[in-house]
Amino acid sequence: MCGISAEGVRRSFGSVHAVSDATFRAEPGRVTGLVGPNGAGKTTLLLMLASLLAPDAGSIRIGDVDPVADPAAARRMLGWMPDALGAWPSLTARESIVTTARLHDMSPADAAARADELLHVVGLAELAASPARVLSRGQKQKLGLARALVHEPQVLLLDEPASGLDPEARVHLRVMLRDLAAQGKTVLISSHVLSELEEVVDDVVFMVAGAMVDAAGAPSARAYRVRVAGADARAGVAEALGLPAESVGADRGDALVSFTDDTAAVEGLRRMITAGLPVLEFAPAQSALEESFLALRQPDGQHPTPPQTPDAPQEGAGA
Repeated sequence: MCGISAEGVRRSFGSVHAVSDATFRAEPGRVTGLVGPNGAGKTTLLLMLASLLAPDAGSIRIGDVDPVADPAAARRMLGWMPDALGAWPSLTARESIVTTARLHDMSPADAAARADELLHVVGLAELAASPARVLSRGQKQKLGLARALVHEPQVLLLDEPASGLDPEARVHLRVMLRDLAAQGKTVLISSHVLSELEEVVDDVVFMVAGAMVDAAGAPSARAYRVRVAGADARAGVAEALGLPAESVGADRGDALVSFTDDTAAVEGLRRMITAGLPVLEFAPAQSALEESFLALRQPDGQHPTPPQTPDAPQEGAGA
């Protein structure tokens, strides 16, 4: 089985250092998320992994293959799905997949059979005869995924694969990616939809300003949303936890309060229930992946504060 490894990869465009230090691994049989803000260098890194851009320094391996030294061998193992569909807008969806298959040296008969199979897999069978230029953003994403899968690659590089997909298609994509990982394939996904990414990934690589960032040292406190029935949530939560009312955050009528860890959150909920607060909902205000991303250590050593939790105190700060 083929995995991905990168060591000290760098790439600049003039004075712009798009990727300054990329070192990570993506293992076979697992889905790895590549997470970072716009301009972090994620797409540049994916292009280098896909053998479409040469690094200025460092090493990349797809399995045992160096995509710089032997791009043809790397591409036989790789399925590449860019953020935008790209060329061939006049070809139909079916023709686009067949052409991609033929570029991978499949016979005409095998290419046609594979195209029909993939059109059903990605949900484009009814649009097989439609030119790519008339497809919606989400439909083009489905076509891009079909093209990436056409030669049954062992490694998948997906740049924003869920962009433009409707909710049902997003669920279908998650199921498909988990199935591909179960088959032993290596899946690397770049995405901004962190809440959905969390539901499919096994591992996460954080990238900020062209470099991989270790989130292990990020603050562990996590904001929780508290919704109560028929009461002022902010004041009620503050009273139950022994905190000043102004130190508890608020959002759309709900209270927002931070706890240092799971044990503190359980104790906070117990205190609210014991105090008679009619709690309807108690849940993290953000997914764990979003919390980790927002708490990333920035190059200047600062930790950004989640905008959803202004003034949210640590549980017990005033108790």
